Amino acid sequence: MGRTKSSELEIVNPLGLHARAAAKLVGLANKYESEVWIGKDGQEVNGKSILGVLMLACGQGSRISLRVEGKDADKAHGALADLVGAGFGEI
Repeated sequence: MGRTKSSELEIVNPLGLHARAAAKLVGLANKYESEVWIGKDGQEVNGKSILGVLMLACGQGSRISLRVEGKDADKAHGALADLVGAGFGEI
């Protein structure tokens, strides 16, 4: 399958991982071949599914896990972690 890259991140934007932020995350994840998994409180969902991501109900300050597996995992993980760290462009 390729490389695996994972990390723990904090949701920093005031509105949390709401619909617009989730759409940005999922849209970016879908630009890569690697599988993307987002987790919170022991539940892990497909990071390429907007419904899955929204089901995590991540408010500001939530800690999430990001796991990316595949041949472009490094690039995908870096881009997704940067998006989350930048508050989805909302701060």
